[in-house]
Amino acid sequence: MARDIGIDLGTSNTLIYVKGKGIILREPSVVALNTKTNEILAVGTEAKKMIGRTPANIVAVRPLQNGVIANFDVTQQMLKHFIKAVLVKPFLTGPNILISVSSGITEVEAMAVKEAAVAAGANKRPQIISAPIAAALGADVDIAGSTGSMVVDLGGGTTEIAVLSMNGIVTSKSIRIAGDELDASIIAYMKKEYNLLIGERSAEDIKISIGTAFTKAQEEYMEVKGRDLVAGLPKNVKLSSSEVLEAIKEPINAIIEAIKDTMENTPPELAADIMDRGIVLTGGGALLSGLGKIIKARTGIPVIIAENPLDCVVLGIGKCLEQPELQHLME
Repeated sequence: MARDIGIDLGTSNTLIYVKGKGIILREPSVVALNTKTNEILAVGTEAKKMIGRTPANIVAVRPLQNGVIANFDVTQQMLKHFIKAVLVKPFLTGPNILISVSSGITEVEAMAVKEAAVAAGANKRPQIISAPIAAALGADVDIAGSTGSMVVDLGGGTTEIAVLSMNGIVTSKSIRIAGDELDASIIAYMKKEYNLLIGERSAEDIKISIGTAFTKAQEEYMEVKGRDLVAGLPKNVKLSSSEVLEAIKEPINAIIEAIKDTMENTPPELAADIMDRGIVLTGGGALLSGLGKIIKARTGIPVIIAENPLDCVVLGIGKCLEQPELQHLME
């Protein structure tokens, strides 16, 4: 007896869908390790709390970087922990697993994902599904017909851009610029403009609280705490939303250019469909204030933000598990 589960194995977060139950787990893709003993001390939320707060012999690591496995052993241990958390009853065989992968993944990288799933306790035949297809299904985009649709999935490590039609990807582009790059840009800006060193968690808080990709009608402010690089002492500064806009301008421009490049490679008939139907934004990056506005202003194409952008990929995986007629979308 086995259980069917779907995994959205993301650079920032891992979500798990169990057939018949829905989304059961939503945890950061972070593992805390003791570097002296290689012992895993915490996984998920508890490990993320340790980022920037641990002694030298304990490190909080993200085993996935830019949408691919960077540390196989840690990824396998993390998956094993998450799978054990959702399958409370003992089963005679490992669960049947469906995992989403980047549309730009290589065969070697795809094999690493499958092998990590097997090592974590899956049965011997884990399947994969392209993240843009899963995101489209989760956002209720009709990809079965001949009408073209464009989905832009903005994750933590990668932005997936795909034009879909007839249950397949007509053209796609995967760039390693997404939420993590926005955080890094904010950290670099604070260093350059204020000589202030802040951590990843602080940068993410800034992005979520006052981050914007388009000029706001009313300026917003946030007090940011960090370490003065000159004095070496704690320091507070008042940061505005327009400054955050300036900080993240380059990665936002790169994402828009990738969307334009994908449109240039799209057949004219499908491009006309996209002009009518709009671009669907999914993933955590879709929640960035003003992103839809700046994409529309720069491309002239309407933009729709999915209802549950953070969950679109795992919900799409879930649909494939629940509906046998969609299983041909798996690889």
